[in-house]
Amino acid sequence: MKNAKDEKAEEKKFKDTSLISDYDIHLFKEGKHFHLYKKFGSHLMTQNGVKGVYFALWAPNAKQVSVIGDFNEWKKMAHPMKSRPDESGIWEVFIPEAKKGSLYKYFLRSTNGYEAEKGDPFAFMWETPPKTASVVWDLDSKWNDGEWMKDRKEKAGKPAPVSVYEMHIGSWKRVPEDGFRSLSYREMAKELPGYLKEMGFTHVEFMPVMEHPFFGSWGYQITGYFAPSSRFGNPQDFMFLIDALHQAGIGIILDWVPSHFPSDLHGLHYFDGTYLYEHEDPQKGFHPDWQSYIFNYGRNEVRSFLISNALFWLEKFHADGLRVDAVASMLYLDYSRKHGEWEPNKHGGNENLEAISFLKEFNEVVYAEFPDVITIAEESTAWPNVSKPTYMGGLGFGMKWMMGWMHDTLEYFKKDPIHRKHHQNTITFSTTYAFSENFMLPLSHDEVVYGKQALLNKMPGDNWNKFANLRALYSYMYAHSGTKLLFMGAEFAQIEEWDHDSSLDWHLTEQNSHKGIQQLISRLNELYKTEPALYEKSFEHDGFEWVDFNDTGNSVISFLRKGNNHLDTILVVANLTPVTRENYRIGVPEAGNWKEIFNSDNEKYGGSGVRNEEVFHSQKLPLHNKNNSVEITLPPMAVLYLKKKAIPL
Repeated sequence: MKNAKDEKAEEKKFKDTSLISDYDIHLFKEGKHFHLYKKFGSHLMTQNGVKGVYFALWAPNAKQVSVIGDFNEWKKMAHPMKSRPDESGIWEVFIPEAKKGSLYKYFLRSTNGYEAEKGDPFAFMWETPPKTASVVWDLDSKWNDGEWMKDRKEKAGKPAPVSVYEMHIGSWKRVPEDGFRSLSYREMAKELPGYLKEMGFTHVEFMPVMEHPFFGSWGYQITGYFAPSSRFGNPQDFMFLIDALHQAGIGIILDWVPSHFPSDLHGLHYFDGTYLYEHEDPQKGFHPDWQSYIFNYGRNEVRSFLISNALFWLEKFHADGLRVDAVASMLYLDYSRKHGEWEPNKHGGNENLEAISFLKEFNEVVYAEFPDVITIAEESTAWPNVSKPTYMGGLGFGMKWMMGWMHDTLEYFKKDPIHRKHHQNTITFSTTYAFSENFMLPLSHDEVVYGKQALLNKMPGDNWNKFANLRALYSYMYAHSGTKLLFMGAEFAQIEEWDHDSSLDWHLTEQNSHKGIQQLISRLNELYKTEPALYEKSFEHDGFEWVDFNDTGNSVISFLRKGNNHLDTILVVANLTPVTRENYRIGVPEAGNWKEIFNSDNEKYGGSGVRNEEVFHSQKLPLHNKNNSVEITLPPMAVLYLKKKAIPL
C-alpha cells in the first residue's frame, strides 16, 4: 500500500502528462478542433515507462473533478484531476492503476455546490445499460475493406444507385433459443451482408448505434456519442460488422443525432453544474416533444464536440455516410412551440441562425475531409437548398429525404382504387418539386409505428389487392426520380407494426405472397443498379419526362426515365386500379421495337400473370406529343417498365 510520500512522488512523476497542446487549446476555444476524440476522454498510454490511462475532461465550471472507478473502489478523492492553467476548462490526470476494461466515471463538484457522477462524453465504450459507467477502451483494429475504400474514392462524385435498407440492429433478428436476445454485431456479420447482397441493396442505414440508456428511444436519445452500444458487443465487434458489409459491397450509413440529448444524470445534461452542452434558456435549450435538451450551437466548444463526433464515425468506423436526424427541429426557433414560447432571432425571424451556421460548417468539414461520403438530411419542411452547396447559399447536405413524396404517395395508395381518379394530382404532384433538391425517397420506420400500421396493411382491399397495391407502390417508387430507402421488413411485406422489442416475422418469407414481394424488391434493386436511366440523372430535370398524367378516368400514369444515352430510356406505365386494360395505346419517344423488361404483376412476384410477352413494334400514330405509339396490355394494379433495347428477364 502506498504511503503519502509515495503518492506525492508518483503525482509529481506524472503531473505533466498531457495529450493536449497549446494549439489544441486554441482550436478548441475557436470551435475549430474537429478531432477532439484523439485528445479528450480516456486513452491508454505509457508515461515514463509506466502503463496507465490518461484522462481529459472539459468542465469549465467545476471546482473539483476526480476520476472514480473500479481501480480505486469508486472513492471520490482517490484520483483528483488537475485543471489546466490556460482557462480552457480542461481537467487532466494520468492513472497507472487504470487499464483497458476499467470502469470509470467523473465525480464533479461545481462552483455552485452541485455534485454529480458523470460518464465520459468521449468514452469509446460504456457498460451495457441499465448500467451507466464508461469503460476504458481502445480502437485498435485490422481492416480488410481496402478495396471498398479505394473504390469509394474512385467513384466519388459520379452518379450511382443508392438503395438503402434502413434497420434497427436490436430487432432485425433475435435468438429465440437464448432468451429471445438480439443478435450480436459478430452474429449479424454472418447473416446481414449476404442477405443485403442477395436482396440487391447498395447500402444499409443503422438507426442510431451510439450508446443510449433507453432501448425504447430506438437510439435517438444518446448519452455515449463516441461509443457503439455495448448491448451487441464492443467497438471492434461493430468494426467487424462494418468490415464484413464492405467486403460484401454494402455501404454503411449511420443515423446521427446532433439535435438533442436526454436528461439522464450520467449524460451530458447540466454536465458541470451548468448548462454546458445545452442552452441555458429553455426556449432554446429544451425540446418539448422529446423532453430532451438541445445543443448550444453557438458555443464553440460544443460545435467542436459535435463535428468531431461526425468525423469520428467516418474515420474510425469507416462509415460511408451520415443521415442527420430531425434537421427541421434544429432550423426553426419555433419548432413545436406555441406563441410566446420562443423568441425571434436578431432579424425578427424564426430561423435558428446558430444551428444553420453549425449545419453548414458540419457539411463543409465532412466533405473537405471525406469527399467520398454522403450526408443526408431528414428535413420535413420546405426549407430551401438543403442539399445545395454552402457557397450557393445551401446547407451543404448531399441529399434530403423527400418527406412530401412519402406522405402524398402513402395517402394515395391508402385510397380505394375506385376513388383514385379524383386524386391523380396526389400521385403526380411530387414531380413539380422533385429536382429542387437531391432527394431520397423514404419509406422509413416512422411510417410503421404508433398505430400507423405496416405498409401492407395500409393498402386497401382484400389480401390479393393489398399485395398488388404494395407491389405497385414499390415499383412506382423505384421508377421515380431520386434515391431509395426502405425500412426492414417492408421488403417481405411484414404484417405487424414494427416493435423494437421483437424480431421481424421472418417466417412470413416461407409464404408465396410474402416471398413474391421479396423477389420483387430484389429484381427492382437489380434493375436500379443495371439500368443507367434509373440513376444517372436522378437529381436532374432532363432525367424525367411525363408521357401522360391526364388519364384520370383509368388512374393510369406514364413517364420516361432517361440517362446519358437515349438507348437507355425506360418507359414506365402504372395502372393503379385492379382492372386489366387491353389495347392501351401510349406514345413512345422513338420508333422501333419496345419490350417489357419488368412487370409487377408477374406470377413469381405473386401477381396474376398478365404479361406482354411479344416485342411491340411502334406505329406511326402520334400520341402524347410523340410521333409514334405502341399498343399494350396493362395488367391489373401493376407497373410496367418498357425499353426499346431488350434485356433478359
